[in-house]
Amino acid sequence: METKKYSNDEVTIVWTASKCIHSGICVKLLPGVYHPKERPWIRPYNASTKEIINQVKQCPSGALSYYLNNEAV
Repeated sequence: METKKYSNDEVTIVWTASKCIHSGICVKLLPGVYHPKERPWIRPYNASTKEIINQVKQCPSGALSYYLNNEAV
């Protein structure tokens, strides 16, 4: 399963491509962070950690997840 990670130093967004159903909720909620036609397509520095966490929790497919970097093992 291909996963990619994008970090803003506080939080890391994990994207699992095979789970993504392209609902667009990520882009609609945080258009400054998600740019599907560009690479890298996730720019976590363009939102607060709290905004990112709230958005990731709304991903309907579970393709997006996160972890706080100070809690990483």
